[in-house]
Amino acid sequence: MKYYGAIEAGGTKFVCAIGTETGEMIDRLTIPTETPEETIGRLIPFFEKHKLESLGVGSFGPISVDKESADYGYITNTPKLAWKNYPFIPELEKRLGIPVFFTTDVNAAALGEIKKGAAKGLNSCLYITVGTGIGAGAIVGGELVQGVTHPEMGHILIRRHERDSFKGNCPYHGECLEGMAAGPAIEKRWGKQGKDLADVQEVWELEADYLAQGLMQYILILCPEKIIMGGGVMKQQHLFPLIREKLTTYLNGYLDLPDLEQYIVSPGLGDDAGITGALILAQTAK
Repeated sequence: MKYYGAIEAGGTKFVCAIGTETGEMIDRLTIPTETPEETIGRLIPFFEKHKLESLGVGSFGPISVDKESADYGYITNTPKLAWKNYPFIPELEKRLGIPVFFTTDVNAAALGEIKKGAAKGLNSCLYITVGTGIGAGAIVGGELVQGVTHPEMGHILIRRHERDSFKGNCPYHGECLEGMAAGPAIEKRWGKQGKDLADVQEVWELEADYLAQGLMQYILILCPEKIIMGGGVMKQQHLFPLIREKLTTYLNGYLDLPDLEQYIVSPGLGDDAGITGALILAQTAK
């Protein structure tokens, strides 16, 4: 039996797993994201329990994914200062002595969903997380979309709603999609976390407007066969019909899309999309 490792590296926690060649997860570990030395020091013994063929990693970013770059495998310009310019993948390869394959956390989630989740059997999908930040991973023609860098779809520019005076929360772009619609933007605009505003319709009408603007741009450029929306903010299930309604208004009949209730959906793998995709990456990447 062959064994593979997986890491979903998030800004607040690392989820680690060991799986078999059949895809079954046989062990898991969740630890808080601390300094690189503390975090990696805690996960190495977990992976050393089995003789692994390889390790797949879906990581918070920004990260360097260009294999020709001198800093390939580094976490680069992250606001988590202890991890800034950290040689994440080289360090894992050195300590474990196995190949390590690397992508973004949202790319890993997209991979999990297209292989085993809501987009199973399709050739393309878009996975979007809306939480402490906004990010998206895309698969087109069966391949992850990335080049000299990886997509940062949470930082596209959107139009401010006429009733919104909030200036935006992104330190780089102010009123980009993440700056206007991620969890911290909701909290700063309304003075409470989203989970405490579940019954305030105005909050979610505005949130849906911004997210629908983002979806319109993604659809017009990438034409995904399925859009999957996860993350803490999207656990407010009443957001989905609002987003579909706003998207319909924005598109104004320009495109002939599938039934939006089947087209824009929650993750089929729930909170396991990322770790599942990381395990698939370990098994299939070259």
